[in-house]
Amino acid sequence: MGIGDKAKDLGEKAKDFLNTDKGEEKSDDALQRGTDALSERTGGKYDEQLKKGQTAADQHIGEE
Repeated sequence: MGIGDKAKDLGEKAKDFLNTDKGEEKSDDALQRGTDALSERTGGKYDEQLKKGQTAADQHIGEE
């Protein structure tokens, strides 16, 4: 099994994990932490845009 096959296998495992309830919870948590960190760094100036980006990312992750 070459490195490409291993990477593909790892990608499949990640997709499978994200399609579980625990995976959804973890991805939501990561997106929220990222959004919160960016909001803090920008002083809340871009909160509306950050929320839209968070929602779009969550929908995309959920569809894969």
